[in-house]
Amino acid sequence: MLERIRIVLIGTSHPGNIGGVARAMHNMGLADLALVAPRCEAITQDSISRASGADHLLHQANVHATLEDAVADCTLAVGASARSRTLPWPMLSPRELADRLPAECQTAESRVALVFGREDSGLTNAELQRCHAHVHIPTNADFSSLNLAAAVQVLAYECRMAWLSQADAPAVETNADDDLATHAELERYFEHLERTLIGIDFHDPDQPRQLMARLRRLYLRARPERMEMNILRGILSATEKAANTKPPKP
Repeated sequence: MLERIRIVLIGTSHPGNIGGVARAMHNMGLADLALVAPRCEAITQDSISRASGADHLLHQANVHATLEDAVADCTLAVGASARSRTLPWPMLSPRELADRLPAECQTAESRVALVFGREDSGLTNAELQRCHAHVHIPTNADFSSLNLAAAVQVLAYECRMAWLSQADAPAVETNADDDLATHAELERYFEHLERTLIGIDFHDPDQPRQLMARLRRLYLRARPERMEMNILRGILSATEKAANTKPPKP
């Protein structure tokens, strides 16, 4: 299970924080580290020092230009957020997230991304809307700011406890037809959906009214399977075809 959990850091500005995250991950048995558009060098004397023996994770880390690239193969993406949002999103506590992990990581194709934002500003609304759910660490309201490595440590600990709790559980057989759609497949669907809605004059990109954000929230909450996603894409294609064959409006 732990091998199927990826820690994703976006726009990290201090190499020491990346090193601290590597140490927190290695402490709890996590090894998949992804860096998205880091604002600093990942491998420096400071990061290696802060890693305290976990610097092999720094050398193994994958660097991506965008969040979409970093989580393309993931079947669940959860964004760490300390702020309330104008558009409510499914919100989990660290323990609630951990309780979901054994089921989320059953198959070899499963990948769970835990996404953390910049030290100074966290995740943007657009980045959070690319996550299935958000996780909030219930810190002291009078002093709520957590160091990046400390936040990763909290969630990594919960991941390990979830793994330990199911270590002796019997394996569950799964059907390949039940595989969840990956993040990349969902993003292609959202692009297709928006294009179709614009084509049938249902969606005006100049006056979006949060339509795509609300539809994104709906489908991410539904967790469609790959076969279901193929059906939905087929419906969109048929809709586009029907719209193109209709006579123009008088």
